[in-house]
Amino acid sequence: MSDKRMLILDAVVAKRIDDNRGDMNVSDFINFLIDGQLKPTVTEVKNNHVSKEEFQQFEQGIRDLLRSFLEFFLSYNLELGKSSTERELDRLAQKWQAMGFSTKAERT
Repeated sequence: MSDKRMLILDAVVAKRIDDNRGDMNVSDFINFLIDGQLKPTVTEVKNNHVSKEEFQQFEQGIRDLLRSFLEFFLSYNLELGKSSTERELDRLAQKWQAMGFSTKAERT
């Protein structure tokens, strides 16, 4: 059996609990609120900020993912027998350069 205790609250607080607890009983609702406040949050564990190095690693990962996707798309498009025009390839090269990618890839 659980040990039960009485908690004396202001009437305003008791009304707020009743107004917001939904289907939960009062004890479960108060436990829920307390647990939510006592659990360590991300900001307590780490200041909720990323370091410059972490951001650069993330940015490089996104660039690598984008490069892989574009290379797959180009190779898949070429395998289907659709030949890209020189104008389309130049436009793609400009987009790559705008994103900071090298355009050293050979065109076939």
